[in-house]
Amino acid sequence: MDGLLLDTEDLYTLCINLILEKYGRPKLPWSIKAKLQGRPGPQANKLLHDWAQLPITPEEYAKQYYELQAQHFPGTQPLPGIPKLLSDLARTRYWDLKKSGSDEKTTTPHRVHIALATSSHKSNFVLKTSHLTELFSVFEGHRRVLGDDSRITPGRGKPLPDIYLLALKTINDSLPEGEKPITPEECLVFEDSVPGVEAGRRAGMRVIWAPHPMLKKEYAGREKEVLAGRTYEAGEVDTHQLGEADDGWAEYRATLVDFPYEQFGIVVPPAEVEKEACMVETGELGDGEVVQVVGTTA
Repeated sequence: MDGLLLDTEDLYTLCINLILEKYGRPKLPWSIKAKLQGRPGPQANKLLHDWAQLPITPEEYAKQYYELQAQHFPGTQPLPGIPKLLSDLARTRYWDLKKSGSDEKTTTPHRVHIALATSSHKSNFVLKTSHLTELFSVFEGHRRVLGDDSRITPGRGKPLPDIYLLALKTINDSLPEGEKPITPEECLVFEDSVPGVEAGRRAGMRVIWAPHPMLKKEYAGREKEVLAGRTYEAGEVDTHQLGEADDGWAEYRATLVDFPYEQFGIVVPPAEVEKEACMVETGELGDGEVVQVVGTTA
């Protein structure tokens, strides 16, 4: 979500730098920020606190950090191309609704099931998305996996694969009766962080890496390692889960504007189908919030 769907990474940096400046510490360099991205809050905060050697407890740092987030995060906006990307993917449900005859996915257009896998805890998620209800309505409540999800073992966040495997499980557990379960190799992960790319590769999934320009600069010359998941953010463990350089299972994209759906076998129906009665549905988001879900072409 952060830095991939929402333009929040510079806000995170701002909040951290305000604390660092307060205690006379240098600004956060991208070499350290790169290690914080994508990780669950507690782990990221510990990494930052250990590096900065702040004269306050980790608990006091976290308190000040979240207070600053509460000031700066409301009003966050999606990154370029994201509203259209999510709208297009959501509109592929049309193929299910209009399905007739053959069920063969290889010969007929089919729905792309989507889920959200974010390291943000619930309170942080609400802070950043409460004003973006329509945008996030494409993620059904039961297909949202947050960083404090009780089904994820503590300490098993990104760069380990658990969150993406759980996101896939939420999809498979809610597929229409009779639909074949989706396998990891049929999944496409969208990530901006290096630990997140490693998590996706460890999950056995294809990955699109769309990083912040400064993160891309930080890893200049090491792109093949990043795309293979071989930056070893999780350490030298379960290396059989990682990819290989140039194996074709991950690629870098500077932006998600005009995403090449056809390259991944995705067929997006035209926007006009949104006018059809079958495309208006009532859905339930998290916390029992009920909305009428219609497609957008923003």
